[in-house]
Amino acid sequence: MKFAHMGDCHLGGWRQPELMSLNMESFRFAVDAAIKEKVDFILVAGDLFDSAYPPVEIIKETFREFKKIYDSNIPVFIIAGSHDYSVAGKSFLDVLEHAGFVKNVFQKEERNGYIYLLPTLYKNVALYGYPGKKSGLEVGDIARIKLHETPGLFTILMLHTTLRDAIGTLPIAAVEHEKLPKVDYLALSHLHINYHRQNRVYSGPTFPNNSLELEELQGGSFYIVDTSGKVERREIKLRPVQLFDFTITSTIKAADIIKDELKNHDLKGKIVIIRLSGTIEEGKLSDIHLSDIDAQAARQGAFVVLKNLSKVQLRESIIPI
Repeated sequence: MKFAHMGDCHLGGWRQPELMSLNMESFRFAVDAAIKEKVDFILVAGDLFDSAYPPVEIIKETFREFKKIYDSNIPVFIIAGSHDYSVAGKSFLDVLEHAGFVKNVFQKEERNGYIYLLPTLYKNVALYGYPGKKSGLEVGDIARIKLHETPGLFTILMLHTTLRDAIGTLPIAAVEHEKLPKVDYLALSHLHINYHRQNRVYSGPTFPNNSLELEELQGGSFYIVDTSGKVERREIKLRPVQLFDFTITSTIKAADIIKDELKNHDLKGKIVIIRLSGTIEEGKLSDIHLSDIDAQAARQGAFVVLKNLSKVQLRESIIPI
């Protein structure tokens, strides 16, 4: 059997209309690819939406995509992530499930201090799942997980969490993969990284969720997996990303310097990221005419312009005693 593994879609997660639209377009690309591949089913391992209550237009577009999957007779199995998880236990994932478009595979029983996950059975596959929670609160719960076993079936465990193996020595709560129940495929999301080790796979985001991720990842990803053992990563790069990095000391001259540099490049259709750093010795931040920079990039056909001024510092004034 063949299935698609995706997650961290974060639909509705961008403020810029262009990138919110591109985010949805990237999800649509993954859905269309899964349908074209004639997969037997699709996994969404958390954070389908960027919040438990996404904007209405995002909900409408998402429903159109799931209707398309439904009409292709492909079941979708899902868990909540840390963004679309709700403490109240209600989110728009429930609406998708009630519409018959997805099946939430999180089913549990608690006995003797353990969390026993119950399987969702589909043909010769047993699917288990545990949702992500805010602030990594699921990590402690996952340490208590056991599976209601289904001998002879291909087993998939869906988790939206942090694996220690994936982050090294970073001082944050994480799951030791050696202590997890043994399964044939561990379908992960939450960390927006390229990670495939043995049967453990992070899907990566279908589209980066912030400017830094756009710089690092350049686009999204998902996986096509065969139960015979073939695991194939698919990239989603619908728009090229171009980074401009400037070190400035004068805000008065900054806009002209940036515009002159932009003129030397083909920006048509690109996501343009302008990153500024340095200690300002002349002028103030408001002297950087950001609207002029946007206008120049637009004249050159840029898809959207993102600006990062977080590393610009103002030189401290020295007051004589």
